[in-house]
Amino acid sequence: MITEKLAAFVADFPAEAVPEDTKHMLRLSMLDWAACGIAGVGEPVAQACHALAVEEGGAAQASLFGGGQAPARTAALVNGATSHALDYDDTHFAHIGHPSVAVFPAALAVAEREDADGVAMQQAALLGIEVSIRVGVWLGRDHYQHGFHQTGTAGAFGAAAAAARLLGFSTAQVAATFGLVATRASGLKAQFGTMGKPFNAGIAASNGVEAALLVANGLAGNPHGLEAAQGFGPTHRGVADLSALNGLGEAWLMDSISHKFHACCHGLHATLEALGGMNRPAAEDVASVEVTTHPRWMSVCNQPAPTEGLGAKFSYRVVVAMAFLGHDTAALASYSDALCADADVIAVRDRVALAEDPTLSEMQARVRVTLNDGTCLDAFHDLDAPVLLMDREDRLHAKAVALVGAERQQALWEMICAAEMSTRIGAVLR
Repeated sequence: MITEKLAAFVADFPAEAVPEDTKHMLRLSMLDWAACGIAGVGEPVAQACHALAVEEGGAAQASLFGGGQAPARTAALVNGATSHALDYDDTHFAHIGHPSVAVFPAALAVAEREDADGVAMQQAALLGIEVSIRVGVWLGRDHYQHGFHQTGTAGAFGAAAAAARLLGFSTAQVAATFGLVATRASGLKAQFGTMGKPFNAGIAASNGVEAALLVANGLAGNPHGLEAAQGFGPTHRGVADLSALNGLGEAWLMDSISHKFHACCHGLHATLEALGGMNRPAAEDVASVEVTTHPRWMSVCNQPAPTEGLGAKFSYRVVVAMAFLGHDTAALASYSDALCADADVIAVRDRVALAEDPTLSEMQARVRVTLNDGTCLDAFHDLDAPVLLMDREDRLHAKAVALVGAERQQALWEMICAAEMSTRIGAVLR
């Protein structure tokens, strides 16, 4: 059932029916994705994937972060891994994953390959992101908690949807693409904290492109590979939550994407925003800090004493120390091995305790700061609280400027907003 509904949505949904605010949210996410990708080219995972693309060569069909061109599915791999290398891209908490880094690389690669215009590329990306989120909801929390990384799994279906839309597929062809990518979708949470995590985004993008191109070439698999007996959902702890289809084409889950404004795991952001809204005391006046979070984050962001910068991005205790000591949690350079070894950071870190509360949502956090004189300060934040689109835009433009500089940020935004130029974005990716 879900395959047919999503396939018809991808093949037939009229682009003119998309609300303007949703289109604008898509453009903002595209800016955020591109800025994260450009800033991520120096990361080891990005360099490894780029080197592989250069070494293998092939048809120059699509642009690469870091320069050059490669076949579409290779470009999708490189650009997906590169744009997730910093773990600074957007998240969707219903989907429990990072939609943009799986879908935008696939959409851009196929759009460049097919010489599609920017309007078509953005439409395809929007439908792909919507599909990835809804497949993630259909798979459910059990899928994620059992160890599967939704960015790589549900994201592959979103990438396939974007590619299929750009190739002009019928409903039957889109279903065939979903069925085929079901046997390729993959990604494990065991890779968290390593270069394997951003690689999951790259393989999602590449798998989606590959499945669509193979269907275009006549390869036929089981079109019900997502939900059939022994299909992807049943074999990957999917719960088959059909509420995932509620409001399809009318209520856009894209609108509730959460963008990162701190350069660390999104599970830490509610805590940092709570601290940001507090009149914080000096670090030396703090006796203890208790952070209360949803239990799910305890297995993701609870590195108690990381020694490497990457680990700091998954540590409540370290980011709380950073906030009290004035380290910029939005700056990539802040998360370093040296910071983890800093005596002042360690001293504050060791005063931070964690608690879990299942009544909190995954987007909420409570913080209690106890001062040396016994005074208690309390703060709370909910990432799901409404944010005005103009305020989100201001913060995302500022973030992009910090990542790539004002001149390149302006060039990116102009290309994204000038629909006929969107697929030329490759010119500023390097």
